[in-house]
Amino acid sequence: MPELPETETIARDLHAAIVGARIVAAQVLRPDVVRGVTAAGCARRLHRRTLQRVWRRAKSVVLSCDDALHAVVTPRFTGALILGAPDVADAYACIRLTLADDRELRYTDVRRLGTFAVFDSAALHAWSDALGPEPLDPAFTAERLSECLRGTKRAVKAVLMDQKRLAGVGNIYANESLWRAGIRPARRAASLTRHECAMLHHELTGVLREAIAARGTSFRDYRDAFGARGSYAAQLQAYGRGGQPCTRCGRVLKISHAIDGRATVWCAGCQR
Repeated sequence: MPELPETETIARDLHAAIVGARIVAAQVLRPDVVRGVTAAGCARRLHRRTLQRVWRRAKSVVLSCDDALHAVVTPRFTGALILGAPDVADAYACIRLTLADDRELRYTDVRRLGTFAVFDSAALHAWSDALGPEPLDPAFTAERLSECLRGTKRAVKAVLMDQKRLAGVGNIYANESLWRAGIRPARRAASLTRHECAMLHHELTGVLREAIAARGTSFRDYRDAFGARGSYAAQLQAYGRGGQPCTRCGRVLKISHAIDGRATVWCAGCQR
């Protein structure tokens, strides 16, 4: 599913492309993806709104409009925000926002596991406050990461993916950052030393920045705002490489689904 680098890429693209544009029509085709308001209320509240900012929080893209209205789009596994010409045939289109300049912003979702929420500012703040800190925020230091990991017996990988403790990191980048830091994913989070926390902080922020520069990771579903694929998959060293040799020590990478049911890939030789 789209994680921090993918949703950051979408948000940056849309911010550059549609800020200042006015929504002249809002059509809800799949009401089951709408949250925070009824389908009719969603269409009504977005009608004639002007887009003022597009930004990311955790794994969501936020469309902030005038009159303190915010659409929070969480793509999850198969969702996408696509900017293009109106009336494009799309059997999986859930919401279509027609802009005054004859472009369309379309939320499309094959499995409809993602959500499209409409919040006022108070609801937006309540939603955001329930999430953990952003790993690329300058205030997120190695000590802050240590605080996130402290006081829990859970596996360090599970804690990294817990959005209430740390926002935006999912399975791909948890696997990658732990491999790069040489830390076994099943290690109890509280057992990490200060040095290991500093190393993990360095590798986590590094892999996220590199993935943003590559416009995210595409295996099957993820596309950017213009329908293009991200290229970071070619740089992955752990995720998706179970059963292949570790590029650092040569041992065969192990794969398990024991941590939260997600695919965990690690090297028993160089991750401790």
